[in-house]
Amino acid sequence: MSSKQPRWTQTWLGGVRSAGVDLGYPGERLGLPAEGSGSVAGFGRRLGAIVVDWLICTWAITQGLLRIDPAHSAWVPILVLAAEYLLLAGTMGMTFGMRLFGIRIAALDGGRPGFVSVLVRTVLLCLALPALIWDRDQRGLHDRAANTVVVRL
Repeated sequence: MSSKQPRWTQTWLGGVRSAGVDLGYPGERLGLPAEGSGSVAGFGRRLGAIVVDWLICTWAITQGLLRIDPAHSAWVPILVLAAEYLLLAGTMGMTFGMRLFGIRIAALDGGRPGFVSVLVRTVLLCLALPALIWDRDQRGLHDRAANTVVVRL
C-alpha cells in the first residue's frame, strides 16, 4: 500500500477527516462563517450553557422558590428547564446560560426561531438523546428537527 493512500481503518477509527477527506468547517454547508459572530458554537460553549441553565433550575427548586410535591419531584427539574427554554429561547433566542457563554439559537435563515421550532427543540432536548447525536455541522437531532442552529454572538 502506498503511503499516500489512506488505510480503510483510518476512516473507521479517526473519522473521514483522518483519511484526507475535506468536509469543510462546521456550518459551511449552512452558509455560516468559519469564525466569529454567526459561526457554529462549539461543544464546550453549548455544554457550559446547559450546565448553567440546569444549575439555575435546581437552585430555584432547592431554594423553595417552587413548591414541589415529593411524589412528583423527579420530573420537576426537567419541567423547570423546559419552561426556561420555552420562555427565554422563545422570546429572546437564548437562555441565561447561552447569554453567559455568548451563543444563541438561530433559525436557518439567521433570524430568531419561531415558537413551534423552540417547542420541538425543547421537547427533544429534554429527552437528552437527540442532543447527543450530532451531524458534521455540530447540530444535534433536536436542532435538525427544529431547523435551528446554535451560533456564536
